[in-house]
Parts: sequence; structure tokens; C-alpha cells
Amino acid sequence: MKIAVLGGGISGVALARQLAGDGHRVVVLERAERPGGLCKSRRYGEFTFDEAGGHILFSKDKRVLDWQLARCGGDAGTVRTERNTKIRWHDRWVPYPFENGVGHLTKEAIVDCIKGYVEAHVARRLGAPCPANFGDWIQWQMGDGFARHFMVPYNQKIWKCDLHQMASDWVAGRVPEAPIEDILRAAVGIDTEGYQHQSVFWFPKHGGFEALVRGTCDGGGFELVCGHRVQRVERRGDGFLVDGDTFDLVVNTVPLPQIESAIVDLPGEVRADIRALRPISLVNLMIGVELDEPLPQLSWIYLPFAEQGPTNRVTYFSNYSPHNAPAGHGSFLAEVTHRGDLRADAEWRRGVVQALGKAGILRPERVVLLESCDNEYAYIDQNLEFRARIQRVRSWFDHSGYLTFGRFGRYEYHNSDQCVARAMQVHEHVRELARTGTRAPLRLG
Repeated sequence: MKIAVLGGGISGVALARQLAGDGHRVVVLERAERPGGLCKSRRYGEFTFDEAGGHILFSKDKRVLDWQLARCGGDAGTVRTERNTKIRWHDRWVPYPFENGVGHLTKEAIVDCIKGYVEAHVARRLGAPCPANFGDWIQWQMGDGFARHFMVPYNQKIWKCDLHQMASDWVAGRVPEAPIEDILRAAVGIDTEGYQHQSVFWFPKHGGFEALVRGTCDGGGFELVCGHRVQRVERRGDGFLVDGDTFDLVVNTVPLPQIESAIVDLPGEVRADIRALRPISLVNLMIGVELDEPLPQLSWIYLPFAEQGPTNRVTYFSNYSPHNAPAGHGSFLAEVTHRGDLRADAEWRRGVVQALGKAGILRPERVVLLESCDNEYAYIDQNLEFRARIQRVRSWFDHSGYLTFGRFGRYEYHNSDQCVARAMQVHEHVRELARTGTRAPLRLG
């Protein structure tokens, strides 16, 4: 088959490589000057930075992890790191996740957190139903103490909204419930470990996270056309026309609001749903510093409080690979979310650095490089209407003959490894389509 893949992020190129391996003629159409999407990196002199936050190579699925590592050169091309993640809780370093680090808080805060967690635990066991909104879910899952001391301020920083206006269904698979025994152990000073599937991760030695994309494209067997913004896509008989060129199949990975106007066949009600989808944007500050001593061996940290400035997460990026910064220097990525209302000018960037200095993260006078990248599509706005809206959109695509997937091609809150896993699922769907010649609905678990 001749297949058009719209969008050259990791979802698009991962699928294209697999389809080309089956002998299909695959054309990837990417509007930017090079592929990568949210996985792009950039260089400033001898500094390398990722444009959209601190990506890592990991997966709970060994097949996906092995696929990623192979694209980055395997053991020779990657750095293996044991995760060391903290929360900057006022003037203290608290292990992450917060409930496993509760013993590092003040005694008063420990009592608040344990009392609230036990009350919430008992209420759930007595049948208190899971709330539909995220603000109430935090109280239901974690209790008042954990909510006040971390969960509410941190999530307000990220989502920039009233948490009661967010749905709760998205969070169940991302925030596993900590066993109450672990929390009680942590409270009395016995170390416990949460989120163990991320306890070890990898990162490309050279080139930042974009090395994963380049390794996927190199020798991938597909045609990559950059600088091409798709203008018109439509069904034509048993096939499709994309800007006048004929294809047997079209797979979209472009953010749906960016491709909606080009897809002729969309019904009006589906267009309205897509136009109502809103992203949460991310300014990523790229900070290079001169060092007089090595950076602490941290992977990334969380900053929950307003007095720490607008940054919600800082990646100790030069700890991911020694080649991310020149000798005698280190680097950070500082993430600040917004809803299209942030102007990241030089004065604002300097203010962020000053706030990080006051929080004890870096020394502003040692900063030698300060740049930023504004990513319009970074997080998904999980508002109360989102689930019903996106289900209608996905259902139309899945039964239309078009295929759509990817973080914003399907609006799934997926990390890069999950995008690769989805590409593998779509690949299997196309294999079945080619084998049977019938266009069965796309079904993604």
C-alpha cells in the first residue's frame, strides 16, 4: 500500500518505520523543518537541551524499551541512570513520590498527612464513591494533609485552573494508590519506594532526546517530507487524496485542532468537538551554569509552591548525559505551564532564574546561558467535558477509514514510550487491513 503519515513526531516516524519494514511505500509529511515534535532537541555551543522538558528512555513494556534503546545505539549510545527524584518542600528535600517521603516533613505536617490519609482510606473502604472531579479526587484518594501540603498547590501550578473543573478519570492509571503500610513506615522513618517502574532509566549519550527520532528515521525505509503543511485531505473512492496526491491509507498524528480544517470529510459536530479541545502549553527554560562543584546527583525535582516561582519541575539535564554540557558546566531544564497567556521575554526568564536561586536550586550569578522554547501542545486539558468530547471524535475516526493516534493526534496523555507502543498497535491493525482487505474499526486498548 501507499500510506501517508501526517506528522513527524515520534508517533509518526515510529509507525512509518514499521510499515516500511512490511514493504509499504510510506510518506511522512511534517510541517516543521525537521521531524521530532515534542521530542526535539537543540544545541547552543557545547550545550544540548531538549525543547519540551525532561524526556527519558524507559517503559514497563520490555519490547518498547528494547525498541527505543536500539534506535539510540543500545548500551554504547545511552547512559543508564538510577532515578533520584525529590520534592523541594519549602527548605527541605523530600523523596518523591510525596507519600513515600512523608517522614521528611515537619512533625506537624506528618500528623496532618497521616491523619488525613487514614480518614480517606477508611472512607474509601466504607464505600465513599470516587468523585468525578480531580479536586475532590485528591481529597478522596490522599486526604486533607497530603492535599494541602503538596497535591493541591503542585497541581494548580501545572494545570492553571480550579481543580474541581478537571475530570478525575485520567489520573487513575498515572497515580497508583500507595499501600497504607508504606505510608506508615515512611512516617516513622523507614524508607519506602514508590513508582518503581521508573527506578532506572536511560538517555542518549549525544544529541538529546531527539536522538531517538533520528535513530528511527535513519535507515527507516520511508520518505520524509519536511516543510510541508497539509492543506487538504479527503476520501476518494477506496483511497484518499492528500494535497492532490493519491494514497491507499492516511494515518494522522498531527494535533487534531491543527489538522481539522484540512480534513474535508469531517462532520460538523465532530469539527465542533475538535475545535473545543484545548492544549496546555509549556515554556521550557534551558539554563546553562558554570560549576565550581558537581551538581547534586538528582534526576528531576518538583517545586509545588508559588513562592518558588512559576516553575513546577526542574530537570538536572547534564546529569542525564555528560555530553549535555561542556566540561566545568551543568545544565537545567525548568518547566512552566500556561494557557496561551505567557510572554517568555528576557525579563521574565531572569525572574524565573532568581526564583530558582531563592529556592536553593541554582546560583543565578553562575548562569552563562538562558534560552527558552514555548511548546503550544504540551499537556491535555482534562476538563469535565473532555472525555465525552474526545470519545465522539475518536469514534468517528475509528470508523471512518482514517486512522489517528499520538499524544495530540488522539488526545491520550501518553509519554513517548506509550506513543511507540501505540504505533506498534496501529502497525498490527494495518497489517490485518492489508491481509484481509477490509477496513475494520481501529481498536486501541
